[in-house]
Amino acid sequence: MSPVREPLLVLIPFAPDHLARLNAAHDVIYAPDPRSRADAIAGAAKDVRAVLTHGTAGLSAGEMDALPRLQIVSCYGVGYDRIEVPAALERNIMVTHGPGTNTGSVADHAFALILSTVRCVPESDRAVRAGQWHEARRSAPELSTLRLGILGLGAIGRAVARRGALGFEMSVGYHNRNPAADAPYAYHAGVLDLADASDVLVVAAPGGAATRHLIDAQVLEALGPRGYLINIARGSLVDTDALIAALHAGQIAGAGLDVVDGEPVVPPALLNAPNLVITPHSAARSPTAEDNMTVLALKNLAAHFAGAPVLTPVPEWARRLG
Repeated sequence: MSPVREPLLVLIPFAPDHLARLNAAHDVIYAPDPRSRADAIAGAAKDVRAVLTHGTAGLSAGEMDALPRLQIVSCYGVGYDRIEVPAALERNIMVTHGPGTNTGSVADHAFALILSTVRCVPESDRAVRAGQWHEARRSAPELSTLRLGILGLGAIGRAVARRGALGFEMSVGYHNRNPAADAPYAYHAGVLDLADASDVLVVAAPGGAATRHLIDAQVLEALGPRGYLINIARGSLVDTDALIAALHAGQIAGAGLDVVDGEPVVPPALLNAPNLVITPHSAARSPTAEDNMTVLALKNLAAHFAGAPVLTPVPEWARRLG
């Protein structure tokens, strides 16, 4: 007798090969855009017990209530800030995520943004294509002469720090809520202190209400006209209006962003900044990371429906489980 295939509501886009892997294990209800999502939750998905989403697409308390049989929300990737975890806890809905699945990809992308921004790669490329070979040649800092500051020394922050220190011989400082006893980097007690001591400030902290607009006008002023802001975490950590003003006024030297508050909508004034490099929240997208995230999501779902402990509950659920 074949095992029962559990229906799975998928709220995020997938490439065909990864979608096929999900379909091999589950009866997938695929709703990766707002309209299909609303239609599925109101109809075909009403009886599902499992949802697959990510930190940007999230899942609201109201949507949980519209799925009365829901037992587990599997988050594809590390961040889960738009999944209403307190509501899930109240309803005894398990929430899992993917710590460690995309660390290397995101850390690599951080340096793609750092090098592109500091070494003026996009501007030089555009100028050469426009026939301005000599105009495109400019002097840009060597990374080994720059101080790297990391906001959030989690797995991704540590991977960025290692690349900076060992690969580019950068001096490294960081800020966490508490110092990390095993970190060989300079600890700064506040974000302002870290910005003031950094030439390149990498945002690698979790999103959510507690960190919203942690990078504000004061922090950007402390970073200064020779400083670069790199965000590979969540757009909500940066005050976009303050960043727009700082970029256009030359208050900072430049910014490299993989995330923007309110994405995929990006303010035109931000896009018009000449000293900006921006990518479409793609830092976690590599074949290795995508494979890791898909495999772990499926393992968490399989464990839950087999009555076994899930592998990677979100911290709030881990604390409840003890």
